[in-house]
Amino acid sequence: METISKILVSSHSGWRWIVLILLLLAVVQMHAGWRGKKEFTAGSKKLALFAMVAFHIQFLFGWILYFVSEKVQFVPGMMKVESLRFFSVEHSLMMTMAMIFITMGYAKSKRKETDVLKFRTVAIFYTIALLLVLVAIPWPFREALGGKWF
Repeated sequence: METISKILVSSHSGWRWIVLILLLLAVVQMHAGWRGKKEFTAGSKKLALFAMVAFHIQFLFGWILYFVSEKVQFVPGMMKVESLRFFSVEHSLMMTMAMIFITMGYAKSKRKETDVLKFRTVAIFYTIALLLVLVAIPWPFREALGGKWF
């Protein structure tokens, strides 16, 4: 079980870079399309879709880890321990919210009639999700959480 956990942690840590790059590219392109009143092309839709799918894969890795990682513990006093509270509650809650925003943004954009509204919808929902993700990552400068760059 320990080997599986290590593989999942490595996958989850490495895949985050793909998610962040795709999400950032989608946010930039959607804002540019919205502000520039551009055409919502098949490429625009694919980028939004790939960012959503990549995030869903990451989310799946994360939820499996939630049940097998020693970083998630529900023990007396866990809310007073920053790392336990972060991984058991804060990280999982913010990432769940981000996943909901991404999924809603993509789904709602498909029902919009104009290209500007499609870009605006994805831009707003994905930007909120990106901000949640950036706050919820255990970055290396947050020493108490034991984050690593890779």
